[in-house]
Amino acid sequence: MTFVDCTRVAASALLRYPLRTAMMLLATAIGVSAVLMLTSLGEAARRFVAGEFQSLGTHLLVVLPGKIETSGMGPGLMAGESPRDITLDDARALLRSPAVEKVAPLVVGAATVSHAGLERDITIMGATAELLEVRHWQVAIGKFLRQQDWDRASPECVIGHVIARELFAGQAAVGQWLRVGDRRCRVAGVLVEQGISVMVNVDELVIMPVSSAQQLLNVPGLFRVLVQSSDREAVLRAKRDIIAIMRERHRGIEDVTVITQDSVLATFDEIFGALTAALAGIASVSLVVAGVLIMNVMLVAVSQRTREIGLLKALGANRSEVTRLFITEAVILSMFGAIAGTGLGYAAVGLMQVLYPALDFRPPLWAVAGAFAVAVGCGLLFGILPARRAARLDPIAALAGR
Repeated sequence: MTFVDCTRVAASALLRYPLRTAMMLLATAIGVSAVLMLTSLGEAARRFVAGEFQSLGTHLLVVLPGKIETSGMGPGLMAGESPRDITLDDARALLRSPAVEKVAPLVVGAATVSHAGLERDITIMGATAELLEVRHWQVAIGKFLRQQDWDRASPECVIGHVIARELFAGQAAVGQWLRVGDRRCRVAGVLVEQGISVMVNVDELVIMPVSSAQQLLNVPGLFRVLVQSSDREAVLRAKRDIIAIMRERHRGIEDVTVITQDSVLATFDEIFGALTAALAGIASVSLVVAGVLIMNVMLVAVSQRTREIGLLKALGANRSEVTRLFITEAVILSMFGAIAGTGLGYAAVGLMQVLYPALDFRPPLWAVAGAFAVAVGCGLLFGILPARRAARLDPIAALAGR
């Protein structure tokens, strides 16, 4: 029996039982589409986080108080450990490095803001004029904080899009007085609507001079210092200079952590890569289940097609040819199921893209190839047992239906 004959006989056998064939195709298709959907979800999350950090620029460094021994995003980045404060003078001293172009000291806290009887609790960010360029933000109306001595606590502020809409509905916010905690500041500008950026909802921020924020929140030190190096090649040199300057100012003790954008991106890539692989592994279990279903259905088929097998053997088909015939059926089922699942998966990913346009849903090529290979492999593996059982049938007993 040639390969073409074997394929033709296997295909005709599958077409004689359309319902059974459709059920096995559906089981495989669901498994493959699940792999594509879940890996697309993991990849979309990874691309979203990477895009958020890349939007900061390619040569940004973050200086935070406390020494973290491991690279990347350590717990201190979120928890705000501060064994020794970083002061405004420390931040100002970083400009001594020729590799440092701009420095933006930050203070972050919470306070209640109010205007004309309306109030809400929001996040307060103390910053300087350099923050606008370092973070690549834009002002929609008015202007950002003016260039001035960092120690000067001037009564001005810049507000986010949502704060302007909720507290100054129907009127111009710029030039109005806003009460922040027990202080007042005049609104200098309103930021362009930009949503959440690096885990900060910019639309709900009130930004005021860093000294004003320190007095309002009663904090002596800085939360973080954003440093922009002169170019991408100067990032490592700027990091070495920052550590050296801070050690010199802190009596020889290295008690700050400097995080580069590349190390943060590498950490997130590692985390989301592991998450995507785990999701692919979980979804692949459904392919194994589909393979078991194919094996069970084909075992039933062998018992139902006993006379057909007996006739094939009576016509001269040997054990090898009968085995090959049933394995071909299993491979055809799994292959066409994988093709249908790939189409179904891409259709589902397209629907997810329509529902959530902010995320970039695309299944990685390794997941598509892997799901297809696992589906066909499972079909081949679980088709061996039914094929061997069919090959062992005695032709005379099989023709008699025993």
